[in-house]
Amino acid sequence: MISRRRTLGLLAGMTATAAAGRPFAAPERAVITPVDLRGSLDAGKLGMAPEATGSQSRTLQSIIDRAAEARVPVFLPPGTYRVSNITLPAGAHVTGVPGASRILYDGGGFLFRADTVDTITLSNLSIDGANGWLADDAPALVHLRAVKNVSIDNCDIAGSRRSGVQMERCGGRIERSRLSGALSYGLYAVESTGLSITGNTVSDCGDGGILVHRWTKGADNTMVQSNRIERIRARSGGTGQYGNGINLFRADGALVSGNHVSDCAFSAMRANASSNVLVTGNQCLNLGEMAIYAEFGFEGAVISGNIVDGAANGIAVVNFNEGGRLATISNNIVRNLVADGPYAAENGFGTGISAEADAVISGNVVENVPKWGMLIGWGPYLRNVTAIGNMVRKAPVGIAVSVAEGAGAAAITNNMFEATPGGAIAGFLWNRQASGDLLENAGPYRHITVSGNRSV
Repeated sequence: MISRRRTLGLLAGMTATAAAGRPFAAPERAVITPVDLRGSLDAGKLGMAPEATGSQSRTLQSIIDRAAEARVPVFLPPGTYRVSNITLPAGAHVTGVPGASRILYDGGGFLFRADTVDTITLSNLSIDGANGWLADDAPALVHLRAVKNVSIDNCDIAGSRRSGVQMERCGGRIERSRLSGALSYGLYAVESTGLSITGNTVSDCGDGGILVHRWTKGADNTMVQSNRIERIRARSGGTGQYGNGINLFRADGALVSGNHVSDCAFSAMRANASSNVLVTGNQCLNLGEMAIYAEFGFEGAVISGNIVDGAANGIAVVNFNEGGRLATISNNIVRNLVADGPYAAENGFGTGISAEADAVISGNVVENVPKWGMLIGWGPYLRNVTAIGNMVRKAPVGIAVSVAEGAGAAAITNNMFEATPGGAIAGFLWNRQASGDLLENAGPYRHITVSGNRSV
């Protein structure tokens, strides 16, 4: 435990350092008055000069180091401070006045970095990367590795030539912050250890908004809640690895809820090889490809209570050929899709909801789509899918179900259809329609059960 006497001694030493060589005398003790042992240390009175034209990196580093040792916060008064190469020690806490305390990266290699420490806190700061060059080992303006408890609260982090924030093997929270203008990602978190990402705004990023990844598939349990994500591009191209608002990769047990995601080049939420994920209550608007995706080697996805308005495809739980299975897709609204996407897709674009294996599709409303309201199975990749109690209207075909050799069981019951001129329910061999309307009778397709459906 740090004693009051030791804390005062540390702060007195900092005052002497900031005095540019002047001897410490009794009247100088008044400089210690901004120190509030209940609160923060005023860096402005210890050598940091707002609006100075030169770098103040060495001064800020000295203040942070000594304050962290004493376990007191550093307060940056309003103004602009040019710094770089700041290493955050254990217990570092830097705070300021929201919108007024501005840290400007001066291009010296990296901005903030921490490695293998217990606690780091950044709050009420505006951090501006000025699109400056970053060293090869600096993937983000704020780069944290193996920090047990991160707190980034009410910060503006903008103008990174790479990512805004990168966190590796970190726990803690990033909340109420605004991440914008990153050439790569707003936030990249990998191998997290109990991370919450809540109430942030992420916008105008080159390749992705919020990424939750793992180097090896396993329990991640990150919570991504109540964020606003908008205008995410896919500067690096691809067919979905870039351009997503929220992207999970190998991250089991993640929660994605209550987010508002719009104007992304690809998906609002994309979960790749992520099992036991919960995607609920999100608003997904104006997407370039699939709005909500659970794909490739996953087991377990709940996609419920979301709104999709404007995308190339709506919701897909697919890739049974790669082990993708086990899901419920319920109580979603999917509407106003388009037939064009960012690349040439095997089964085209314009489908509301797709599922392939061990899935229940229930209580959804799909409206105004240019291809299929729902797609059940794809070629032989169909096993145990139930579509019950859904509404499909204004679609060329209401439900397209695979009748290819090897396709497994599907039950289509108690659904309602309106304005589906190609059939309420139709069998398909891959992309080719192979049957008439199966609304009342599945005919020769013994693997399909239909009952209680109605077309109006």
